[in-house]
Amino acid sequence: MALALTDQIKQLNDARGIVLSNPTLYPQIVGGILPIIGANARLELRRWGADFLAETFASPVVASKAKEQMAIMALQLLRELLEMPGGDDTAVMKGVVEASASIYPSIFKYIIENPSDIPVWNNMKAIKSNILGRWDAATLGVKICCIKFVQKVIQVQTPGVVADPRRPEQNETSIAMVPRDHPLIPPPKLEPEASGLLDRILDVFQQNLSNAVLVNATLNCLGVLLRTRQAIANKIISAVLNFNPLKQANSPMTPKVKVQIKSMERTTRTLLFSIFRRDQNHPMAPRIKQYLDRMAQSRMDIFDEGVSRKRALPSEPTDGLDNGKRRRLGAQVSEQQGAPLSLKGPNSLAQVFTLTNDSILASFDVQQIPQDLVLAIAQGLLAHVNEPDLTRSISKVQSRLLSVNKTPQLGDDEEDYEPDFAPNEDREQILNRNDALPPEDDAQVHSEVALGSFELPQPPPISRKELREIGKSIVGRVFNMINILDEASSAKRRRLGLNRLAGSTYDRDAWVTFITRLATRSSIGLYDEDDEGNPGSRALVKPSEHTMNMGGEIRDQLWKYIMENDFRSRMHVAIAWLNEEWFNDRMQRKAYDARQDKNDHLPPPKEHYEAWALKIFDSIEPYLDAREQRLLIRFLSEIPAVSEQLIGRIKRLARDPERVDLTIKSLYYLILMKPPARKPCIDALEDLWRNNDDARAPAAKLLQKWRPHVLPPAPPKQEKPVDPTPAPLPGTKASDPAIAPESSVKSEGDLKSPTTTGLPVAAAG
Repeated sequence: MALALTDQIKQLNDARGIVLSNPTLYPQIVGGILPIIGANARLELRRWGADFLAETFASPVVASKAKEQMAIMALQLLRELLEMPGGDDTAVMKGVVEASASIYPSIFKYIIENPSDIPVWNNMKAIKSNILGRWDAATLGVKICCIKFVQKVIQVQTPGVVADPRRPEQNETSIAMVPRDHPLIPPPKLEPEASGLLDRILDVFQQNLSNAVLVNATLNCLGVLLRTRQAIANKIISAVLNFNPLKQANSPMTPKVKVQIKSMERTTRTLLFSIFRRDQNHPMAPRIKQYLDRMAQSRMDIFDEGVSRKRALPSEPTDGLDNGKRRRLGAQVSEQQGAPLSLKGPNSLAQVFTLTNDSILASFDVQQIPQDLVLAIAQGLLAHVNEPDLTRSISKVQSRLLSVNKTPQLGDDEEDYEPDFAPNEDREQILNRNDALPPEDDAQVHSEVALGSFELPQPPPISRKELREIGKSIVGRVFNMINILDEASSAKRRRLGLNRLAGSTYDRDAWVTFITRLATRSSIGLYDEDDEGNPGSRALVKPSEHTMNMGGEIRDQLWKYIMENDFRSRMHVAIAWLNEEWFNDRMQRKAYDARQDKNDHLPPPKEHYEAWALKIFDSIEPYLDAREQRLLIRFLSEIPAVSEQLIGRIKRLARDPERVDLTIKSLYYLILMKPPARKPCIDALEDLWRNNDDARAPAAKLLQKWRPHVLPPAPPKQEKPVDPTPAPLPGTKASDPAIAPESSVKSEGDLKSPTTTGLPVAAAG
């Protein structure tokens, strides 16, 4: 039986090795292992299974969807292991609680999207109740795992920041994603539970516990909550500030107590210092700093008792005075001469330039320090160096060099050697002597001063892969300068116009201009002379593959720089880049046309403006809404050309009813301000009027002016019939025969009587 168990463990370890090498196989392997490590399995298999599940669900390389699928499969098994009678094995419980802590956010997110799956949530609630019941009575290792589980529950059941409501899969799982009327996890019930668990986990600071392991575990879990949940951060900080890890120093200071106090103090100090360092403008930053200072003083008083904190006695030389005291007392200071030079044999440059007698300092290899650090140190030292000392050191090195150059070749007559020292001549004497000399042959002069040929060794060959890696590193360092340089303030910024230079101002805008021109014009400037040798007429040759790759790499980095943080604040970079691309494409085309006139069959240059303009628009399109009208119109107005494909992208925005007004106003602006794009924009308006019901009314208003023949003819207006009956005069009635119309007169005599003013006249009696 033992052999069979050994074989099973070996097979399970082989399966673990497979998923560690290929994480995509986790769902299949976990599904096959779950029946083997169930509640009825042997203790060794249950221990292995609990440890494997804890490792699986805590792995960062497993996709969230796969982890959610495996969590649903393993939920029933975890519940059975927790509720198993007589199964309180510490190793099994630790693995099960750790796995439950890892899967709680996945199950919570699954229930948000599937509110009808009641059995899954019932299993999760049973696991949570069992773990919370074990919290106080479990062993120390299981208690630490329970604290981690409670931290996950508090983090999930507390409102978090929703970065993008339109993409919930990328937001952190929290109660802020749960609808208020959710049938299984209503927020009004879960938030009080999280608050109660937080009070319970903070209660460890109120008790006089001597168990430093639980205190440190709690502090480590609180760091995650402080970083991710700002709503409860002040409550946690207040509880930590009221905790005194040095309180147990009043008890007898045994080695065990001393280690516990030091560990709790160090963990508390690290937690608070991380908060203070991350945000020094935090409302509780003064209290945190005061607490850290008080704790540092208390730690020094407790653990440094009996230790003198005075400055150590300086080491004095044998004669009673060192050079520092000699200078202060006015005594003569012996200069450091360094190692003497050898007259026999070669001397190294290190011996020539060494001015110290300290053997350790003289033997130090400066090449071990990076060059940029050496330059920074030298720059700082030269700013504070004493000028007389510097002059004295230079004279010492100069005399050494002269002595080395004038050292004779020692032979048999070395004792008879006496050097000749010629008197120094001034500049006028030297010029007069040179003028008096006879002219010499150039060949003779060259032969006298010839030093022999010297060639540098050829560098080792570089492969294409190494060349690409070096190019990427160079581009990365170029882009790091953008983050280092500060943006020019409005007071210092000068409007230089089109005649500005990329390096005229050493600020962020100048560096961005330099990078955009490096990306667009890296393939420009490779010219060859024409057949007649006229340098004024130059033609563009085909750029090399490496040059084109460098331009493409810079373009990719530019696009990432614009989109990585906030494209709204970096829209000016995108506009400047696209203008440079458009200018580069026109210059390339002009050079290509001039080359074609000479019957040079070169491939046409690749145009980059259109492709990158569409890519930038496609990247910002998901984030455009009705409030981004000014941003979109600014982008369309400042780029040099608007193509039909870009107009099609703008028309595509109208698929969202909330962005119909944004689309219509953008097209209307292009119609007014971009005459070359007027016809495609009017065509887009006509297409929206025909195929988009939401855009029909606003598009018809613009088509009425620019393309009225497309619209159906308006129905004729119906005129209101005029009542022939005149209005009655004031003080009269309409039935009065004196003002009644002719049609209202019924008498025959009245019809036959003549009229003079259009009114009937009564017949004479």
